[in-house]
Amino acid sequence: MTYISAQPVLTNDWDDICYPVNPVWLTDLLPDYDIIATDRQQLIVGEPLRGRKTIFGIQSADYAIIPNVWIREVIDKVFGENYTVQIKHTSTGEFSISIILSDGFSIGSESLQRSMILTNSYNGKTPLTIQGQTFTTMASEGNKPGTSMYRAICQNGLMGWADSFGKLPDYQHWLEDKPKTKDKKQPVKGTQELRKIHHSRLTPELFQSQLYEMLVGQKKARPTLTATIYEHLQQRTMTKADEGMLRKLPIPVQLAKQAQERLRLEERILGASPSYWLMYNAVNHALFNARSSLTLNDRYKLDERVFHQLAASSFA
Repeated sequence: MTYISAQPVLTNDWDDICYPVNPVWLTDLLPDYDIIATDRQQLIVGEPLRGRKTIFGIQSADYAIIPNVWIREVIDKVFGENYTVQIKHTSTGEFSISIILSDGFSIGSESLQRSMILTNSYNGKTPLTIQGQTFTTMASEGNKPGTSMYRAICQNGLMGWADSFGKLPDYQHWLEDKPKTKDKKQPVKGTQELRKIHHSRLTPELFQSQLYEMLVGQKKARPTLTATIYEHLQQRTMTKADEGMLRKLPIPVQLAKQAQERLRLEERILGASPSYWLMYNAVNHALFNARSSLTLNDRYKLDERVFHQLAASSFA
């Protein structure tokens, strides 16, 4: 099935995504019918501001909505007033939420701010993630989220894709062996048990207490491997041999063209020579600002692939 084309909308106001959303059961709507399709039991209905009631998806009985307001309440509890928010959301019910903090560091002549990126959706297409890791995986394995960076020049939220490796030699070794391995992450253990806890028995109190425990450690800045990779990409200037690299990256052709235009624009704005750093940011900008049938989840997957591919090329 072709997914509806959508363009992410930018906002800095929680209220734009914290509208009411609730399940509507098919048995309540159709009391005179026997519902045989047990994998589709409830409609996910939201009421966007100034909009009509919207059906974002039809889900199974054990699917639980995580309203954005639950996330907002935890963020406020963890960070208080010491953050700003940047949100990219679509008309199809997907949300990328960047929590931008005051501390950061410099890449070349640019100043970046530390941030946290969470994704959520009401259509079931984009799972709840924190820094690219699903909430259920983190709860199951006891993982702590990494950090990301916010780049003001293009309003890019840059995910900490390398943070889970810890040390640079480990990451470089994985890049070298990447064609032989399917994924850097280990299989999730106890998935069915996890589903019972986080879906059929999900409550605001349980969800918010777990999310709080995951995020409370992010109040203090700490060195990250991804920041080291960003520095390396910035120092790696592009040569003539690299000029065709954009066409070889795992992104749609039209997005590659938009990334090329963005790259040239930033070169002029910054008065800088083209680098792997600017190329990565140009792709990130195209992925998260263009109209496309890609879901937000798909866009983040492509962003991660591009990051690793450019990192591998930069170390070659």
